[in-house]
Amino acid sequence: MSSWRHPRFRQQSGELSMTAMIDVVFLLLIFFVCTASFQAVELVLPSNLLVSSNASVDVPIEPPDDLERIVVEVATGGDGITWRVNDQPCASRAELAELLGAIASVDASLPVVVDCQDAVPLAEAITVYDLARSLGLAKVQFAADAE
Repeated sequence: MSSWRHPRFRQQSGELSMTAMIDVVFLLLIFFVCTASFQAVELVLPSNLLVSSNASVDVPIEPPDDLERIVVEVATGGDGITWRVNDQPCASRAELAELLGAIASVDASLPVVVDCQDAVPLAEAITVYDLARSLGLAKVQFAADAE
């Protein structure tokens, strides 16, 4: 007589193969890194900017040498809006455009920081931003307080 064997049941361990899960997570990670935008979002910076005003005078000026970045300070005063590019005053928006254009022709890769006072109209801040971008300066940012 042949002996009858009971089928042996293998006990399954409580472990799962994580290889497939790790592969999927790795592929998702690569996808999101490749599709991510690594530029700072400028829309979330705090600001207390108001509405616009005008002023104009035309004076030719030369761009300063050996710049690391361009800081455009926009302020309001008794005369209306005033602009300073790296502590060099600009009497009008046209003069500001001329100076930024001269700097852009020398090195368009320089970052531009638009630093507006609290009382500066929002339209003026956007105008300075658009002016710098239209002159070929690609890295234009707004300054924010560290508060």
